Amino acid sequence: MPIVEAIVLGIVQGLTEFLPVSSTAHLALTPWLVTRLGLANWSDPGLTFDVALHAGTLVAILLYFWRTWIQILRAAFGGKVVRFSEVHDDQRDLTPEEQRNERRLLWFMIIATIPAAAAGALLEKRIETTFRAPELVASMLIVVALIMWVAERSSGFYKPLTQIGFVDAFTVGICQAFAVVPGVSRSGITITGGLFRDFTREAAARFSFLLSTPIIAGAALLKLHHVLKHGLPPEMVTGFAVGMVVSAIVGYMTISWFIRYLQLKTLTVFIVYRILFGVAVLALAHYWQYVG
Repeated sequence: MPIVEAIVLGIVQGLTEFLPVSSTAHLALTPWLVTRLGLANWSDPGLTFDVALHAGTLVAILLYFWRTWIQILRAAFGGKVVRFSEVHDDQRDLTPEEQRNERRLLWFMIIATIPAAAAGALLEKRIETTFRAPELVASMLIVVALIMWVAERSSGFYKPLTQIGFVDAFTVGICQAFAVVPGVSRSGITITGGLFRDFTREAAARFSFLLSTPIIAGAALLKLHHVLKHGLPPEMVTGFAVGMVVSAIVGYMTISWFIRYLQLKTLTVFIVYRILFGVAVLALAHYWQYVG
């Protein structure tokens, strides 16, 4: 793998894993677009490099939310509930009900993870093959953008993370299951699900990122299992390391920026981007199919 490709794909993964624009779509389409435009001859790097990219973004999410995870685990197993900004997007003292919800947050997250884990296990083969067709990816970019727009228009934006309940967690979990289709965007669809449950934008993003930890870890471990069966090819070692480091650095920066962004701004710019990108990919796919 060319080092330039490893760096570019690491940047793409770090940016798009946490922004609501679909990392899988961009990783699948970037080599395709670069090759079709004649800029270089890049091929889909496949499972081996996906492990590096997922490992990098897993490091980013753990570094950013490590205090949050300690608090969640401590509260879930009967420890003292302490409010701090990494968990909560408001500055109020917790009510008794919110303290109970804080203690149940880990279990709510487990509930929200089950649908996506089941969908990933059942559709693993198609995720790596037929689901990566450019036309399908582009269509999903557009369709989910429209759903995000509806969520932005209809949400009450009043519910902080401390008020999350079972129905909220299960709704977001069902939404997350659809993210196995490239172009949907795990962060995009889970944030959208949170908005439909009247989360604030920041609370929806925080819950989405916390949910990403077991999903990204599970995806990395599953792909690592496949890679270990055959070993890491010597020619992939440098690219593997570069991709992991770049995706970790860019991912951490993206999380930090995006949470601050949502405190003041809407998802409109990402909705517009998804639609324009999806339309452009559909147009290019049809054009290249026509000209052969």
